[in-house]
Amino acid sequence: MSESLTQENTPDLAEILSELHSLRNKVTNLEEKLKLVSDINRYSQLQEFLKAGNFKEADQETSRVILDAVNRSRDDLTPNDMKQLPCTILQVIDKLWRDYSSDRFGFSIQLRLYTEVGGSLDTLRAQNMGILEKYGDRVGWRKNGKWQGDNYPNWDFSLSAPEGSFPAIWWKSPYGFKMATFCFMRLIECDLTK
Repeated sequence: MSESLTQENTPDLAEILSELHSLRNKVTNLEEKLKLVSDINRYSQLQEFLKAGNFKEADQETSRVILDAVNRSRDDLTPNDMKQLPCTILQVIDKLWRDYSSDRFGFSIQLRLYTEVGGSLDTLRAQNMGILEKYGDRVGWRKNGKWQGDNYPNWDFSLSAPEGSFPAIWWKSPYGFKMATFCFMRLIECDLTK
């Protein structure tokens, strides 16, 4: 009799695993909420620069936020790091840029313009440099057939700049076109369509 009472009072393994899974989900949800609270601080400086129309400073702050999110510096950010960049960060940055530029700047604007010049997942997979050059011409990153990255300090950092110009500096990388490919692929994966 005592043996059957022990079996009846002992929860089965399935119940324990179910409770453990439920607790893990609750912990994960709480961690995400805490992260959102800390994220408010992550974006406050970016929002201030954008609100003031300081697009150059906002561009540099965007780069800082992204690099901090993946715990990298500009020189050691790899295309594979782009796969790890949380979509929520890209989505918040995009929304801030769009809100403070009357929908002229932001990742979703850049992705739309990339598709308008013929870009797609297929052109990214094929690493079609011609499409990227058309895109660079469209957003003002190329002039007279040359990339303007070295001329960055002299760019137009106003609302008169070409649509989709910003954010820009975070795209610059020692990996060149490969980084741009991974960036666009991440924007697509994160559903940053306008």
